[in-house]
Amino acid sequence: MSSRHISCRDAKEIDLIHYLQKLGYKASKIRGWDYWFLSPFRNETTASFKVNRNKNVWFDFGEGIGGTIIDFGIRYYCCSVKEFLYKLEQEDGISFSFHKPIPEQSEVEPARIMITDCRQIADPALRQYLHQRNIPLIIANRFCSEIEFELYGKKRLTIGFKNDQGGYEFRSADFKGSSSPKSATWIKNDPENLSVFEGFFDFLSFQMQILFDKELIHALPKKQDSYIILNSLVFLKRNRELMEQHQSIHLYLDRDEAGLKATQQALDWSEKYVDKSHLYHGNKDLNEYQIERREDELKQSRSYRHGI
Repeated sequence: MSSRHISCRDAKEIDLIHYLQKLGYKASKIRGWDYWFLSPFRNETTASFKVNRNKNVWFDFGEGIGGTIIDFGIRYYCCSVKEFLYKLEQEDGISFSFHKPIPEQSEVEPARIMITDCRQIADPALRQYLHQRNIPLIIANRFCSEIEFELYGKKRLTIGFKNDQGGYEFRSADFKGSSSPKSATWIKNDPENLSVFEGFFDFLSFQMQILFDKELIHALPKKQDSYIILNSLVFLKRNRELMEQHQSIHLYLDRDEAGLKATQQALDWSEKYVDKSHLYHGNKDLNEYQIERREDELKQSRSYRHGI
């Protein structure tokens, strides 16, 4: 490969699934033209990185980004387009399979989530899932719904959190996903103060603290802020202009690599941003912190009852 020049057009003809396999990634599941992988961009246990083999493009549902193999390369290697093309040229001894699109008439309709019902959360399994996530039903029903939908001909029942474009984030004990269009969710209250959350379970945990948590209530706003639930970190930058219309912006992002990087990026933008993730230092996010605290309290209660 080092003896030839690779153009952007040449690179886009490389079979993306074959390239991922060369990097050591194997599809977790295959549905029609869609191949699902654990994201190459982060550690995860549920595949959220999809490649459409017919179109030879990818989409990462965890970050809300996608594109061609070139977009993948510059994101994966943190390099420029020129540097990625040079890298392809230098990969001696590695042969590439080239993408052969399926004729148009042979294409199948891509899978779509078909919502069949939206109602208050009442299903016992979903209520148990909320209990496991330490979210009271009264709070969940205020901001979420019980959503029934079909995907690949299979009916599912999940908790749904709606975004501003009409799409949903779906969660249950055995399902994590979203429907198009993907967007952030704004909840407008106080025009001066804004709190920013990465996922809606962290927002629900915050609401629980306001109502029930006597220990941390002093660290929380005395009145309800306005809120933005990003539903994906990609929407942090896209909502910057609207966020900075507020005087104070509290960040409750995840304390993993991606969340800490996004937090630092926002802190560099303006002094309006304040990192509040120290409240759950030692945990990945606010919801995980809440769950751990409940487990500690239960252990202490059992020890007290048994005189230990």
